[in-house]
Amino acid sequence: MPPSSLWLRLIRCKPVADYYTRPEGEGEDERSLARSFGLFQLTMLGVGATIGTGIFVALTTAVPEAGPAVTVSFVLAGITAALTALCYAELASTVPAAGSSYSYAYATLGELAAFLIGACLLLEYGVSASAIAVGWGQYLNELFGLTIGWRMPDALARPPGAGGIVNLPAVLLVGLCLIVLLRGARESATANAVLVVAKLAVLALFVGIALAHFSVSHFHPFAPRGWAGVGSAASSIFFSYIGIDAVSTAGEEVRNPRRNLPLAIILSLLIVTAAYILVAVAALGAQPWTSFAGQEAGLAVILRDLTGQGWPAVLLSLGAVASIFSVTLVVLYGQTRILYAMSRDGLLPAFFRQVDPVTQVPRRNSWVVATGVALLAAVVPLDVLVNLTSMGTLIAFAAVSIGVILLRRRRPDLPRGYRVPLYPVLPILSVVACLYLIVGLPVDTFLLFGLWIGAACMIYFGYSIRRSALAE
Repeated sequence: MPPSSLWLRLIRCKPVADYYTRPEGEGEDERSLARSFGLFQLTMLGVGATIGTGIFVALTTAVPEAGPAVTVSFVLAGITAALTALCYAELASTVPAAGSSYSYAYATLGELAAFLIGACLLLEYGVSASAIAVGWGQYLNELFGLTIGWRMPDALARPPGAGGIVNLPAVLLVGLCLIVLLRGARESATANAVLVVAKLAVLALFVGIALAHFSVSHFHPFAPRGWAGVGSAASSIFFSYIGIDAVSTAGEEVRNPRRNLPLAIILSLLIVTAAYILVAVAALGAQPWTSFAGQEAGLAVILRDLTGQGWPAVLLSLGAVASIFSVTLVVLYGQTRILYAMSRDGLLPAFFRQVDPVTQVPRRNSWVVATGVALLAAVVPLDVLVNLTSMGTLIAFAAVSIGVILLRRRRPDLPRGYRVPLYPVLPILSVVACLYLIVGLPVDTFLLFGLWIGAACMIYFGYSIRRSALAE
């Protein structure tokens, strides 16, 4: 094959018009997804995918890195997420397709870049769901201890490398989420919305009690690890902003996508960032930062220590169990839709795009995703999962920001339900912020990520480049 021909294959873009071939509510068949989400359900999808492990579990890993300055880390991560959210909002209103940043990259950056970003998303969602499931077991164990005085043995509650043999609660969580997903998208969204309201109420309870015991002395020294610690913590907690991408994976299941997709992305980010900062400030004011290291079910333990009573910690643990369930549910949902989009484009086998004619969900790839996530959560420690998820998230976010610039230049005529303000300054700042946080990740994360991208390249050049729908 001549080099020029190969290059043209690698950079071929999917025409934006192809994303509009199915009018809303028409032509649904066994391979189509039903439009069943409104603005509220979609916003709750974003909040549900974001408020979870990032605040219920990750504080115990982020606070030791940054000290009380972890509040600045959340602000830094939130600013980066906000810049990216504006870019997501424009592309989501222009290319309202399943597959989120994979689909946006296919329309702007070319096929190879889209495939690799799709691989990043599959890593991001799969590993994120595994990390979330690991944290769920911690709060479930705390709940058992507070209510019936029994805890699961470490051998069944922790993965190898963290003092156990298998993380059984994580496997159970993924199985429960699979059951809900197989019932249909509308049912999944309804269950998620109920759980999101419950988790916000529980976090409000925590903030109220913690602020009543607030001590300014806990914020001194403010940044014991210096700015390097602040940046490192921001990099590690960034995975918790995956909800921005999760909203856009539902592009083909949203009513009035040009309006509802950008609104849901921005609303969910505002709700999530406010909740993260409030909870982090309250937790640090209620407990010295040195006490966070190695503290499982941290927020529940803080409430128990502050009040000397069990019921606040029981409520918090119940809220965390429900919260992390909803995050896992949405993240698994997002991964199944990315597989669906890549398979429909011919880049993955047709197996992954088969949709159940009754429930209109991709049943087969739901089983594959759940099985892979359960195995990963059962045997891999949390800290490894968190950093790997952040890497995939940041690369996908940077690609979306670049995509906004390219699509504005190539197709200024396209109808857009939303436009990024201060273009091109904000998309460029978004890319720079993502790169800054990527640099703060540990070396082993880069090595694992390199292996993943290498494997993705082998699949693309061995299978996808010839089977692509664009090649036909």
